[in-house]
Amino acid sequence: MHAPSLLSPPPHMTDAMRRSRRHMLARTGLAWLIMMQVMMLAFPGYLRHNARAADSQQALEQAIVLMNWLSLILCVPLVLYCAWPVWRGAWRSLGRGRIGMDVPVALGIVAAFIPSVIATWRDVGEVYFDSVSMFVAFLLTARFLELCARQAVDAHHAADEALLGLADRLAFWFVCVQILLAGLVGAYWWHTQPGHALAVTVALLVMSCPCALSMSVPAALAARRAVILRDRAGQPGGQGADGQSPSFVDLATRRIARQNLVGSMAWHVLMTPLAALGWVQPWLAAITMLVSSLAVAANAWRLVRVAPGPAAGIVAAEPA
Repeated sequence: MHAPSLLSPPPHMTDAMRRSRRHMLARTGLAWLIMMQVMMLAFPGYLRHNARAADSQQALEQAIVLMNWLSLILCVPLVLYCAWPVWRGAWRSLGRGRIGMDVPVALGIVAAFIPSVIATWRDVGEVYFDSVSMFVAFLLTARFLELCARQAVDAHHAADEALLGLADRLAFWFVCVQILLAGLVGAYWWHTQPGHALAVTVALLVMSCPCALSMSVPAALAARRAVILRDRAGQPGGQGADGQSPSFVDLATRRIARQNLVGSMAWHVLMTPLAALGWVQPWLAAITMLVSSLAVAANAWRLVRVAPGPAAGIVAAEPA
């Protein structure tokens, strides 16, 4: 019997759940493939400001124009197909008169993609196709982990519902504050240094995606499910080899969930001022967004890390 993990499909999966997982995985894989190609095409642009002979600089500029057009062609299916769940979620949220977590994500993609298309067409200005591709690929990776975690949760206790509700409320207010902050900071940079306004605004919108925050509790609940399944497989009666009760597992799960919530919020509080000051580029904001989501998943999975005995993963999660 294989040890359960975050990516393990839950028992009794419905056809709709399987389709959702397959479609998300297909979009994520295609986004990563496009991202790698766009990053290679963006390399000549990184060399633009280095000193070189006039003829070499002209050849480099011609190469940059060609690479920008190729990046644009590659990013069209990325934006239309891979990011389709984002557009659908943002439209549904706005249709209900709410600001969901997909709204700032959609704004970030639009704010980076549309000016890049205009700059490519006019051959004037900076393009952010590399940031768009990285953001979408990393976002879908975090969303796929969140989808697997939510599907792995069979049922919630009352305390779990309270934690899920707390995470949703934090994500909602965080998104509202971040959108307002991105608008105010972007306007300030537009009046002081217009050349940096777009990059700062896009970075703040990328930072406003509460991916780590939204998967904090589901990842912990999925880890608890894996612990329970492993202990049941190891010992009859639903208890581990050391006799720990399921209530002990619940306490450890809630502690991990709170750690994830606090950690993800601390990451946003730390990184947002840096992005507002212009110290975080959009591509770096996308990387930190992925790292924070992976950190949440890794912290949750401390409950089920491989150790001797069916319940050793829970013991290892206990603080010394």
